[in-house]
Amino acid sequence: MKQEYLNRIIDKEVEMALKYSGAILIEGPKWCGKTRTAEKHAASTLYLEDIEKEDYYMHILDTKPADLLKGETPRLIDEWQKAPKLWNGVRFAVDQRGGPGHFILTGSTLPKKKDEEKLHTGTGRIARILMRPMTLFESLESNGSVSLRSLFNGGDVSGVSSLSIEDIAFALARGGWPASIGSEKELALRHARDYVSSVVNSDISKVDDVERDPVRAGKLMRSIARNVSTMADMKTIRADIAENGTEEFASDKTAASYVKALERIFVIEDLPAWSPDMRSKTALRTSPKRHFVDPSIAAVALRVSPEGLLKDFKTFGLLFESLCIRDLRVYAQANEGEVYHFCDVSGLEADAIVHLFDGRWGAIEIKMGSREIDKAAENLIKLKNKVDLDEMREPSFLAVITATEHAYRRKDGVYVIPLGCLKD
Repeated sequence: MKQEYLNRIIDKEVEMALKYSGAILIEGPKWCGKTRTAEKHAASTLYLEDIEKEDYYMHILDTKPADLLKGETPRLIDEWQKAPKLWNGVRFAVDQRGGPGHFILTGSTLPKKKDEEKLHTGTGRIARILMRPMTLFESLESNGSVSLRSLFNGGDVSGVSSLSIEDIAFALARGGWPASIGSEKELALRHARDYVSSVVNSDISKVDDVERDPVRAGKLMRSIARNVSTMADMKTIRADIAENGTEEFASDKTAASYVKALERIFVIEDLPAWSPDMRSKTALRTSPKRHFVDPSIAAVALRVSPEGLLKDFKTFGLLFESLCIRDLRVYAQANEGEVYHFCDVSGLEADAIVHLFDGRWGAIEIKMGSREIDKAAENLIKLKNKVDLDEMREPSFLAVITATEHAYRRKDGVYVIPLGCLKD
């Protein structure tokens, strides 16, 4: 029996895309809920991973592939990359039929290089939508009393989070995997473990048919987890692996190939650097920050439980930042925005910059406890004063996201927002 469907923030984006685009592609990590969401909006479905019909589908692909596209619209083609030639078929069908809303495609991996070269880009016919694991608001753990949209529109900030530090530790280690939401705690934690096991033992090799060593893959993911929320480069990652065991990668190139494979299956999603116009000529750091698509992946790679996080607040703090970045990315996408980080050579930084398509932006620091709020607010004001406001807009807001209880506006104008109050 299927679980009750919990509404996803991306639902509105899917609805809108179906009104203007002939087809849409929902892509993202496996187990994040793409199929369930697509089913909600589809009128008919083709499941390419249905093993009972796999031989039949392959036969039709070789003889009359257009038959697989027939059905009520929007027609869902689940895990389309299993039959790459359908991509061009969808593009052609959209051209022939005209109008929006004909197909929904889902994919948990980018197509293989050999197939990618044969595919039309789909520009103008297929709209791409990135889906991530569930946010705390989608899993009904954030009460949503403060919205990112309201921050950009100058709304008031108030609210009280009901999440304890123990709740946050559990939510982080469990992750935003829909199948784990509402399960018994021990069972819920196993979903993330099974996910990582599948990645290192199978998915990382299947993505491009290159055999990769599960032991190496596991050690790489563990090293990235130790360096999550930092700008660690490949040399640092390799040195970390060597320091914590034996050298597993002969070169940066070899390690980078593993990282690229993880990116292609949407396991890694690094946070790019923001490059605003500055008043001074201070050099900016342009390296991305290391992040997994969900913080539970890092927790599993580090073999740390919710109880372990509560005993190691340094690790907890880094993974809490990653949890906040996951949720902010989903909330920003719903507002036509992207999330970045900022850092200059003087050490001034902001953990997150939310920059909207229309040019509005807000700066965010992420701190678990109340003791760090004053310093974080001071840094945000310094950043605001360094940005060239003759070339850029004033920030719509400055905020510190915390694991505390109360949302409020400080006397200096900086907002303090518990993650358990935030929504899109």
